[in-house]
Amino acid sequence: MTDRLGPIPFAQMSASQQVAAQAVIDGPRGALYGPFVPLIRSPELMSAAQRMGEYLRYRSALGTRLTELAILVTARQWSQQVEWAIHAPIAREYGIAEATIAAIAERRQPVGLPADEALVLEFCLQLHQQQRVDDATYAAALAAFGEHGVVDLMGINGYYTFLAMVMNAAQTAVPGTDAPLLPD
Repeated sequence: MTDRLGPIPFAQMSASQQVAAQAVIDGPRGALYGPFVPLIRSPELMSAAQRMGEYLRYRSALGTRLTELAILVTARQWSQQVEWAIHAPIAREYGIAEATIAAIAERRQPVGLPADEALVLEFCLQLHQQQRVDDATYAAALAAFGEHGVVDLMGINGYYTFLAMVMNAAQTAVPGTDAPLLPD
């Protein structure tokens, strides 16, 4: 598979691309990689997306552990290898069990999840697979995370779906990593 929208050397970027790229490089990501490689072709879109992503990834009301779990569910739903390669190790680092990560990768139902992880998993799966969340799951998420947390959870699913669509269409190359890739 050929990377359709591969990296552009910084010196060959337009002035607006350089400004947008430098903002990503100077932020918590520290480099222009993953979805930002194809998105740099639209600097204003990339800038807006990276600001949203910076909030959702680093400061969401759910905290990093549950945010990373939601990202993994989204990556699996879209078979998005770059998201998976980047976020599976982060999820592991923040306490998502290896067995949970493996089950999600293999499209199996994880067992023995903490209640908050089980709720996030169910919410995300319903949102992706049914395009809605049933009343009982929504009420449970609202009780557990409040309105702010529920909106952030919806935002994480939507944002990482957007990135998955971009990278799947652009055939973005998976960065060098020791993380196992998603099975077909």
